[in-house]
Amino acid sequence: MRHKISGRKLSRNTGHRMLMLRTMATDLIRHEAMRTTDAKAREVSRMAEKVITQGKKGSLHNRRQALAVLTDESIVSKVFDELASRYEDRNGGYTRIMKLGQRSGDAAEMALIELMP
Repeated sequence: MRHKISGRKLSRNTGHRMLMLRTMATDLIRHEAMRTTDAKAREVSRMAEKVITQGKKGSLHNRRQALAVLTDESIVSKVFDELASRYEDRNGGYTRIMKLGQRSGDAAEMALIELMP
């Protein structure tokens, strides 16, 4: 049983998985939308929501924690300046995942993940 075990392994070792998710979270915040598999979209959503919540708090400690997750310093500035003010009245749910159907090559379930307007 998988009681109290959170997250998906995505068939990757820990280092590869964490770097992939960090890069995807950075790209999601940069472009505000991306097309990926459903499982990856759900994991990226968890990471991006935590970073945006840190941006709303706005302290130096939170900025350094966001820098530890995101791979681009300019994207951290975007989170703390632009996205924090956009989501100041929202208590979570900054991302939306819409299912797109199956990928033709391997029938993986695809999804569009985007930041809420």
